[in-house]
Amino acid sequence: MITALLIFLALGCIAGILAGLLGVGGGLVLVAALAWLLPGMGIPKEAAMHAALASSLASIVLTAAASARAHASRGSVLWPTVAWMVPGLLLGGWLGSGLAVRVDDSVLRWIVAGYCFLAAAQLTFGRSRGTGDANLPAPTGVAMSAAGLGIGAVSAVVGIGGGSMTVPLLVWRGIAPVRAIGTSSACGVAIGLASAVGYALHAPAGALPEHAIGYVYLPAAIGVAAASVLSAPYGMRLAHRLSGDTLKRVFAGFLALVGTSLVFGG
Repeated sequence: MITALLIFLALGCIAGILAGLLGVGGGLVLVAALAWLLPGMGIPKEAAMHAALASSLASIVLTAAASARAHASRGSVLWPTVAWMVPGLLLGGWLGSGLAVRVDDSVLRWIVAGYCFLAAAQLTFGRSRGTGDANLPAPTGVAMSAAGLGIGAVSAVVGIGGGSMTVPLLVWRGIAPVRAIGTSSACGVAIGLASAVGYALHAPAGALPEHAIGYVYLPAAIGVAAASVLSAPYGMRLAHRLSGDTLKRVFAGFLALVGTSLVFGG
């Protein structure tokens, strides 16, 4: 158990840095890593992907909160946008987790991998509608709430904090990438909370053997969250030193790498 805890703490450090740097809460890399590690820690292989998704989302609550706090200190969180998106994010996270627990583990693996490649392609080849003006008004309105519903649902199914959708959406709306990342981090708190509760309550009885609530494997969720809270500010500082184009390239490459690991690690 000590070895496992050290592994989870190391993953948490990586997740926290990614949360601050990319606004994704480290969810994608956590899902890939946990899906590979958990069967060796007593989790049934047929439940490993569900447990990886649920545990990643549970840890994202604190990871995203730490990242959002760090970005907010630099004025990089668009709170009006967050307020409009949160209702949709909460409902979407709950509904998406309810759907995911009914999907076979191997199918979930391919869904997550496919999503990674699509998001990477969108960031690489998509174009911003604006110029990334730091003074552009925050996007608000019912359209952002509707977007939150979709983002929350998809995020719950693929185990992420929504950054790989929220960031491109806001960049497309003309928001500077670093502000899009900060806003995405704040949105990730709502996604992680609703989705993790959903995976805990929607899971069948005895889904995991021990140390779990539903599909949420507590040692993984707690270990990752504890370390990620401390490391998230370092990723945020790096994000403020890199250009918007550089951040987009890092983000796209990261997503493609995780997708490949899931395809060949299944």
